[in-house]
Amino acid sequence: MNAKNYLGQAFRLDQRINSKLEQVASLNELATKATHTLTGMPRNPNRATSTMADSVAKIIDMQAEIDRDIDRLIDLKREIIDIIKAVDNTECQTLLELRYLCFKSWEQIAVDMGYNVRHVYRMHDLAVSLIKVPETSQ
Repeated sequence: MNAKNYLGQAFRLDQRINSKLEQVASLNELATKATHTLTGMPRNPNRATSTMADSVAKIIDMQAEIDRDIDRLIDLKREIIDIIKAVDNTECQTLLELRYLCFKSWEQIAVDMGYNVRHVYRMHDLAVSLIKVPETSQ
């Protein structure tokens, strides 16, 4: 795995967590929309009607999955921080932190650092060339 892909893992994992959070919100919304249709017909006692319980179980499963992903994201960010700290150039460290830990756009990084975007791209190329990706990730 090259340095850019390795560093970009945190952003992709963060996106997946946000997607799952949206899914949980959607499931919560569905669970609260419990409606009953009243008819004069007797109900089948063998029919499973616990849609609320099913929804709650799915929500709990999704939240557990989100918790695992958050733990993985925290561990991955710790690894990325260690890799970035190994870069000798402090400007490159700052750029890498803004991009791969704060998930800022190139334009926002340029504004924050006081450079034009083309210079930020050149600095990024230099910074990525200084990254040493762990052997287990390759």
